[in-house]
Amino acid sequence: MLIQFSVENFKSFKDEAILSMVAASITENKDHVINKVNPPLLKSAVVYGANASGKSNLVKAMQFMKSFVLGSSKETQATESIPFSPFRLSTETEHNPSIFEIVFIYDGIRYRYGFAVDGKKVHTEWLYFIKNVRELEVFTRDGQKFNLTSHFKSEEPLVKADRIRPNALLLSVSAQFNGKIATDILKWFHRFNVISGLEPGRFEPFTIKFAKSEAGKKAILGFLKNADVGIEDLKVTEAEIEFEDLPPQVKKVFEKESGIASKIDVRTFHKKFDNTGRVVELEEFNMNNEESAGTQKFFALSGPLLDTIKNGKVLVIDELDARLHPRMILEICAMFNSKERNPNNAQLIFVSHNTRLLDKNLFRRDQIWFLEKDKQEACELYSLVEFQVDGKKIRKDASYEKDYLRGRYGAVPIVRDLDGDYGER
Repeated sequence: MLIQFSVENFKSFKDEAILSMVAASITENKDHVINKVNPPLLKSAVVYGANASGKSNLVKAMQFMKSFVLGSSKETQATESIPFSPFRLSTETEHNPSIFEIVFIYDGIRYRYGFAVDGKKVHTEWLYFIKNVRELEVFTRDGQKFNLTSHFKSEEPLVKADRIRPNALLLSVSAQFNGKIATDILKWFHRFNVISGLEPGRFEPFTIKFAKSEAGKKAILGFLKNADVGIEDLKVTEAEIEFEDLPPQVKKVFEKESGIASKIDVRTFHKKFDNTGRVVELEEFNMNNEESAGTQKFFALSGPLLDTIKNGKVLVIDELDARLHPRMILEICAMFNSKERNPNNAQLIFVSHNTRLLDKNLFRRDQIWFLEKDKQEACELYSLVEFQVDGKKIRKDASYEKDYLRGRYGAVPIVRDLDGDYGER
């Protein structure tokens, strides 16, 4: 479970921004809180802001951290630069490292892990964990100097053998050599999934794989039926394609040694009626060519959403509401916030422009977050529960949607006349 994520000096974030899933001491919607952990955590959170306010950059920061943790130790990265992207609109930060930190619970243990990097090297790296209430240091790093405590002494041979490259994380290398603590932490990062709702084609293969099992297909089909998209059945087939029959640009992604490639075909089935309204048969459709863009996205999303709910993972989605009806988003949020439908305490974090979700029955004040840029174009992240107007906090019975659209909470665009300067005035 995710407790907190923070980022500093990355893209549009100059100063430290903290997204916390720790539940505030408020009384509304108690079912939205995971109480079996300390501290109690939220099951979901939504982030709002104007265009170019940094919402997607927050998601990109999470994706960068995950990718770097999972990939920095690979030999293919040995000579590559780190994809460094600091806040470039300040002379204070443009040459400083970017800083990332995450706090989470895995297998009952609370970890706090972070690092600072630029395009060439890891400047600092640290790992702490809580055992018997007190936070204990596991290791710290300053450049190529490593301080390993008794909890990480088994990694001393890696340090002495100079196995840790300047552009690689000690945590990643330790996991590569089967270090117990590092392996557990990487297992958690595999359960921390970050996707873009604008690119459903990237995660559709996961859904297709999920649907290959009978149980997975049944779950996805039930999901689609509940969404009222008219789909009665699904069929996923995989056909072999001779390598020589592939287009030249596609051949590059396959190994010639295999000789064959696979083509996945997803078919949907809808009811066909006679002139009396009686169902006579099911009509077959091609998912990619004959279903709507919204249905295609909902199908692609169904795999990650159901997998997250089933296995108690963390899912972060940029632009969840793109191409989807507001009612679908409402139901997805309700599913994660529910005690019955989310028994394994999965967590959902997403970016949205859909103000209909700003409803006190759907979200607590601590589940609603805003991003706004200051006059120097640096992002500030804050939650509704901590926001104040005239020195007073927002009440739980406030009209969140109306007040947000009126600019009471900030994080909305200041739009002037959009007239072009065409023709005579």
